[in-house]
Order: sequence, then C-alpha cells, then structure tokens
Amino acid sequence: MKKIKKYTGVLALLVVTALVLSACGATNNPNVAPHSGIYGWVYQWLGRPLQNIMIHTAHMVGGDNGAGWGIVIITVVVRLILMPLMLVQQNKSVRQQEKMARLQPQMKLIQTAMKHKGITPQQQMTLSGWQRELYSKNEMSLTGGIGCLPLIIQLPIMWGIYQAVFYSPQLAHSTFFGISLSQKSVVLAIVATIFTVIQGYISLIGIPEEQKKTMQSMMIFNPIMTLFFSLSFSGALALYWAAGNLVMIIQQIIVTFILTPSVKKHVADELKDKPVEIVVTKEKVADLFDTNSGNSTTSQAKKELHQDLRNRNKGKQKRK
Repeated sequence: MKKIKKYTGVLALLVVTALVLSACGATNNPNVAPHSGIYGWVYQWLGRPLQNIMIHTAHMVGGDNGAGWGIVIITVVVRLILMPLMLVQQNKSVRQQEKMARLQPQMKLIQTAMKHKGITPQQQMTLSGWQRELYSKNEMSLTGGIGCLPLIIQLPIMWGIYQAVFYSPQLAHSTFFGISLSQKSVVLAIVATIFTVIQGYISLIGIPEEQKKTMQSMMIFNPIMTLFFSLSFSGALALYWAAGNLVMIIQQIIVTFILTPSVKKHVADELKDKPVEIVVTKEKVADLFDTNSGNSTTSQAKKELHQDLRNRNKGKQKRK
C-alpha cells in the first residue's frame, strides 16, 4: 500500500508537470510570451531569467551548442543545490531500511495474521495497534523515504526552462550537437532513460534480496516515465532530464559506496546499545486468534483477584 501511494504521488506530480507545460503553449499566438496570470508570473520570475542565462551562456561559449550548455549548467547548479537535501533524505531512507530489516520478523507475524481467515474488526484493530507500538518503541517513522519534495522543487525550474526556449526566437532555433532544443528529441530521450537505468542499477548494489524485490518495480517505473516525458516535450527538457540524471548517477555512487556503509555501521552500533523491542510474538498472535480461550488476560486477572481475596479471608479467620 505504501508503494502504491508513493508511485501515485510521483505519477500525479509528473502529470501536473505535463499539464502545466502543455498549457504554456496553448495560446492563440504561441510565440508571444504570457504577461498575466500564473503563466505570466512564472515567465517573469523564472522563464525570462533562465532565458537570459541561456542566451548569455550561448554568447560566451559560442557556436551552436551554447544554449544547450546553458541548460546543462543550470541543471547542474539546481542538482548541486538539491544534493544536500537529497542526501539527508537518503540518510533517513537507509536508516529506515536498516531498522525495518531488524523488525521484519515481527512485521511478518503481523502481515500473516492480517490474512487470517475470518479475522474480526477487533482483531484487525489489535494488530494495527501492535504495529504502531512496534514502530513507536523502536523509533521508526511510519512514512520515511525520500518523498516527492525534490521533484516539487524542480517543477518550477522545468517550467521555466520550457518557457525560456519556447518564447525565445533565438533559443527556439538553437541546437545541441545538432539536436534541436525546441523539437522533440528521441536521442536525448534515450540518453536520459539510459542514465535513469544506470542510476537504478547502482542503487541496488549491496541491497538485501528482499528489499531488491520491492525496489525492482521502481527500477521499471522510473525509466518508463523518463522516456515517456522526454518524448512528450521539447529537446530542451529532455536535455535537462539527461543532465540531471547524470548528476543523479554521481549522487547515487556517493550514497551506495560512502553513505550507506556509514549509516549501516551507525545503526548496528545503536542496536548494540539499544536492541530491538519485542512487541509481537507467535504466542501473542496465537492467543489473539484462540477463540476457545476467550479473554485469557481478563480470566487470569480474575483468578488472581479471587486468590487474593481468599488469602485475605484466611488471614482474618486466623486472627479471630
């Protein structure tokens, strides 16, 4: 369920991106930049500044590839700004995965119990309560992961780059190594997709087999979405995604070979001082579904109360 929510969130953001960028060109005169509404605001504060940077870079670099290098430079700068945030979130994600691996035996008990034939709503509530208690006692987040924040931050930049190329006659006719930045580019789409596949492959290095199975669906999902959106818009955006994914490969190398081993060692040291709290056991699950025992806890409490009363009465009789 969490994976479905995560994929749905990412897909929703990408769809919003598609609708926003498509709407940019849906005007009576597509060559005239917008001056009012949200599109005019984005063009004024993002599109035009990025347009000036790209034109200035084109003049500095010279030749036909200047505008393309402008996009690459902008992309690298954006990714470098986002990298500390993404590394922090990756740190949290790795910690979550490591702790979840330690809780997996108890989680399997809860998951298996949830599939019990004839489970009642009360039993489901009890199991859910155990899961919350398991997470709470072991200081685990119910959300975790990277989330969609980096993509949300990039959305205005993508929008601005689209407008910068779309509303500039100079940039609209620019190319990058012979590839048009204003037309759809199969070559750049394929390059961006290949970089996505490489980054996904590196992310699986050193991951336990059980976690690999859950991540493989994202390995398929990401390249497909990258290819689809790179083919749906101009070469400028495809170049943005290609350059961004190249930086992501470098970031993933840092995460896989430097950050992850360090976090794993830190979590292992933490668990030595504070072992995993046991909340769910086979006995507790068996007792939950043992219909013959009734409320065993209540019955035991009643027996102890009656025994205590008997002992008190014996004491009174002896004093008499």
